[in-house]
Amino acid sequence: MALLNNTPQQYYNNEIFGGYQFVSLKDIINQFMLIYVGEDKIISKARRLDVAFHAQRALAELSFDTFKSFKSKELNVPSTLIVPLPQDYVNYTCISTVDTSGIKHTLYPTKHTSNPLQNPFQNDDGDFILKKETALTSGSNSMSFDKDESVLVGMRAKGTGIGDGIIESVVHTTTTTTITLIDDLGSANNAQETINTTITIRNGNDDLIKLNEKEVTVSNLSWGTTSFTITPTTASDTESVEAGMLVYNQYFLPGVKVVTRNTTSGVLTLTGKPTLTVVSTGQITFVDPNKDTDTWANYKALQPSLLNNLDDYEDDLYWRLEGNRYGLEPSHAQVNGSYYINDETGYIYFSSNVSGKSVIIDYISDGLGTEEEMKVHKLAEEAMYKHIAYAILAGKKDVPEFQVLRLKKERFAETRKAKLRLSNLKLEELTQMLRGKSKWIKH
Repeated sequence: MALLNNTPQQYYNNEIFGGYQFVSLKDIINQFMLIYVGEDKIISKARRLDVAFHAQRALAELSFDTFKSFKSKELNVPSTLIVPLPQDYVNYTCISTVDTSGIKHTLYPTKHTSNPLQNPFQNDDGDFILKKETALTSGSNSMSFDKDESVLVGMRAKGTGIGDGIIESVVHTTTTTTITLIDDLGSANNAQETINTTITIRNGNDDLIKLNEKEVTVSNLSWGTTSFTITPTTASDTESVEAGMLVYNQYFLPGVKVVTRNTTSGVLTLTGKPTLTVVSTGQITFVDPNKDTDTWANYKALQPSLLNNLDDYEDDLYWRLEGNRYGLEPSHAQVNGSYYINDETGYIYFSSNVSGKSVIIDYISDGLGTEEEMKVHKLAEEAMYKHIAYAILAGKKDVPEFQVLRLKKERFAETRKAKLRLSNLKLEELTQMLRGKSKWIKH
């Protein structure tokens, strides 16, 4: 058991306060092996590795709904209104802004919007196909059609007269887009006859074509056929290329991304290398994959409805009966702002009136962080022992069922006791909150 090994002077000089209320997970495991495992004990034999595993599982389970959630982070909301979730985030308990007085104002989640994971291209008929009418010239691998910036280098084009080719270069003018095609070996994919035809354009890996918010096309780039780098003619050629952008070129597999950019030379490092060694120079289009969906774009573009209507609380969106105050939606009856969490992307999306403010995220973790973080409050120490003992015996064969059920009941009782202890209710604080209330409180 943990004892007071330091004098008061040593404790206050260390500036690490409050540690006596916790027991490290390492001590929990050591004490369990000493007290619960051995001859004539409740568990006759157990490997330390098994005890360590079940101890970590117990710590995670108790962290979710029994231990006090004391993890929090203060972050600033940028103009993008997007903040990443904390590294060890499992669930949130409260998200709030902080005013100039340091007072927290609770934000409430909105359940009426989201940022869908995909926003694929659809034509006027609603089909997920990009078709273009163009004129072919026999013996030429170049063709033009109405301007469409969703056409990228490395995509495939298929149609009568050209077969199935790869887009080698893309040039956009004010009204037209001109492309050149090559075959899978890198040779020009020339048209077989002079005709008007319709071509179908798709991604190289046959994914649905997505419209992109930002793309940068750079010519005269060179790359090593066995390396993971791209070198520009001058550093300024790649100054608009950012880490995380996708590389669109016929010699790179779909999904290759930019990792870093050297600010001095402009050289880009990639997650992949070219698949062919035929050509090592040419044009590449870099695409930002973080395209905003229409839903998210509309949500972040507008102020919360009530923020602009503080005087009369009337708005066409929520007040269908003009002049009446019936049917107020409680989730919208606040002006602090709102947010929603996309667990798939790992981001929190805030409403526009939270931009530039400090936000505090109080959240729950599983407690399995560094060795210093893996600790148990002493008010729940016994619950940890019961969790471990039950888990070990429940996983063994030839253990009497009554013994397993007994430990299951003890685990439940100790967990309930720990939750009550950690709730930290104080009679004086409770009575102070109830003073001045307008109705009698029966005891």
